[in-house]
Amino acid sequence: MKYILFLIVFLTTIISTFGQQKNIEKQIDSLISIKNAKPFNGIILISQKGKIKYLKLDGYSDIDKEKVLKLNDQFVIGSISKQFTAVLVLGEFDKGNIDLFKPIHKYLPELTQSWTDTVTVHHLLTHMHGISQLDKPTAFKVGSQYSYSQIGYDLLAKIVERTSGKSFAELSEGLFKECGMENTFHPDDKNYKDLVKGYTENENGKIELETETFQNYVAAGSFISTVSDLNKWNSLFYNGKLLKKKTMKLLKTKQKGAIRNHPIFGVTEYGYGITVDTKENIVQYGQTGFAPGFVSMNFYFPRTKTTVVVLENIAYDTDDLKKTFYYHTEILKIVRNGVKNYN
Repeated sequence: MKYILFLIVFLTTIISTFGQQKNIEKQIDSLISIKNAKPFNGIILISQKGKIKYLKLDGYSDIDKEKVLKLNDQFVIGSISKQFTAVLVLGEFDKGNIDLFKPIHKYLPELTQSWTDTVTVHHLLTHMHGISQLDKPTAFKVGSQYSYSQIGYDLLAKIVERTSGKSFAELSEGLFKECGMENTFHPDDKNYKDLVKGYTENENGKIELETETFQNYVAAGSFISTVSDLNKWNSLFYNGKLLKKKTMKLLKTKQKGAIRNHPIFGVTEYGYGITVDTKENIVQYGQTGFAPGFVSMNFYFPRTKTTVVVLENIAYDTDDLKKTFYYHTEILKIVRNGVKNYN
């Protein structure tokens, strides 16, 4: 009798889960298929426990040549890059080469500004340093508030170069090789062959080829990757395969004061290199990313081990990021709903 009851519960769960999955697919298909003056152009991947549950390729890698997107096409992933940098930094921490709370003057003695005696690696990881330019004072008292920063992550790259004795490109290459991410690159590594063209909508509504894609610091926002590689990354990264257990827990912890008024999501809390969202009793880790011509998103839900990656190579409405990230946020809502209703 107990076996029969177990079987009934098991089959009910399987049927319910399958139904939810089909509903998610249907909703995303409906969203993408809406006839819109600004159609989705990119790749969507949703996986559970590393296995792909939904995959959609829609549009072109080269609009002029009408070259259709392929699964392993590469995109510039914007601020998703920061979690790669965070892992490289915390890997050095695990080895005892970096102290998160010692002033960065210890690692970069050539910098002569007074803030090098106050700013720590922790401050750089959490965007609480106030550095706007290397030759200027900090914009606020170090550690007193949050200000989203690109330059802070570039300094982190310089620190790991110093502590490891390797270039940031070499360190990155080693990390991606360890993870089996064969299509992910530091842009200085010219071995990438399938980077799609990025496009930006101008003020007249015309789509133009973007020529300034790599204006961000690499450590903060210019790595190149694919949906498949980011899926691999999430499986390893969030399941504790890259850092010591205590270190990974620290990375995923909401850091005191690291709170941003996000232009898309509103009040947003940060760990090291990722956002940490616990609203509606749903734990959600990850990051959006923007680089000229590229709009990206990579989030992970640990309860169901669900990954959602969206990479797009047309940036619409860049004066209003909520509109720029329209497809990404709508897809995220659909997936969150599915996670919320998961049995």
